[in-house]
Amino acid sequence: MNIQKLLVVLVAGALFGFGLSLSTMIRPEVVLSFLRFQDWGLMLVMGGAVVVTLVAYTLAPRFLTRPLLGGSFGQYPSAWNRDTATGAALFGIGWGLCGVCPGPAIAGLGAGNGSLLWALAGIAAGGLVQGLRART
Repeated sequence: MNIQKLLVVLVAGALFGFGLSLSTMIRPEVVLSFLRFQDWGLMLVMGGAVVVTLVAYTLAPRFLTRPLLGGSFGQYPSAWNRDTATGAALFGIGWGLCGVCPGPAIAGLGAGNGSLLWALAGIAAGGLVQGLRART
């Protein structure tokens, strides 16, 4: 990966983290109040993300012959199976119990919320267990 791509990834990641922080999604209590249907502010964040993604994925290939940093546009097939459904359910349960998602947790660490290290340790442990399970 060249320096230009690295800089673009760094800027995009910083923008993403800033957006998560600005929207207060890095605070588990805000996420939990959203999941309990007590605070609808994050619905605007999710709706904005869906609109931006929809526009980018539908319009970019029409107006650009190739992505700005090289490569090509393409569709990547995904397969739904029992493991995908189980993983999605486990992720949702974990998110619902602690109000922490990996992206906002990392952004929250940058904002000084050290208690999110516990959630990230759990996320890493779950990923490790799944990786070991997939080997067998």
